[in-house]
Amino acid sequence: MDLGLKGKIAVVTGSTAGIGFAIANTLAAEGARVVVNGRTQARVDSAIEKIRRETSQADVSGVAADLGSVDGVKAFAKVISDADILINNLGIFEPKPFAEISDADWLRFFEVNVMSGVRLSRHYLPGMLRKNWGRIIFISSESGQQIPAEMVHYGMTKTAQIAVARGLAESVAGTRITVNSVLVGPTASEGVGTFVADLAKQQGISSAEFEKKFFEGVRPSSLLKRFETPEEVAAVVAFVASTQSTTINGAAVRADGGVVRSIL
Repeated sequence: MDLGLKGKIAVVTGSTAGIGFAIANTLAAEGARVVVNGRTQARVDSAIEKIRRETSQADVSGVAADLGSVDGVKAFAKVISDADILINNLGIFEPKPFAEISDADWLRFFEVNVMSGVRLSRHYLPGMLRKNWGRIIFISSESGQQIPAEMVHYGMTKTAQIAVARGLAESVAGTRITVNSVLVGPTASEGVGTFVADLAKQQGISSAEFEKKFFEGVRPSSLLKRFETPEEVAAVVAFVASTQSTTINGAAVRADGGVVRSIL
């Protein structure tokens, strides 16, 4: 299937590793003009090099900027003034008991996970409206519907992303612009891999044994019964970003491995 992405400018935030990198890599392979983002130039350059190794003719560039801040978004937008596809992937997570989550933690998580996407969407949406075509996708999580007790502040931001995406979709009804969120399940991304390895070491078990215990006790509703790969998530996001996905709009698209039990 031709996803119709050739020549489309695709901005992928937080894309030097993990899910973001896999999305950028997949879109580049489909012929999109991909813009990679990370906080340091070294990470951005490394991601660009990896993508070019995968796809020799990849049209990929990058901008180092901290998109979790107002100034970072402004600096990024000055360099990349236009986008056909915006993937709001940037996000942070941190398990912490509710009583220990400070006001500063709540605000930091909201600033990075939610406001980065809000600000970038506000910048790129007018250009999409002028062209009457665009895709905005928020990389959310099953945690947005099943708030994890071990990181309530993270779950709150994932719910907020779903709400923002739906509201934006309502605001551009009748156009050829779609706005969606993709609800990702537990994924073996760079950060999660390190987190799992550390916890497994603390418990004196292998990462494979930890994974088995995790899905037995922490996410027992998973139908996949394993961590998703970033590439599996990227395949779903690429389709939602494509010209073939016109009827998917204002949706919370589940790519969660069946963790969410609700059928609605």
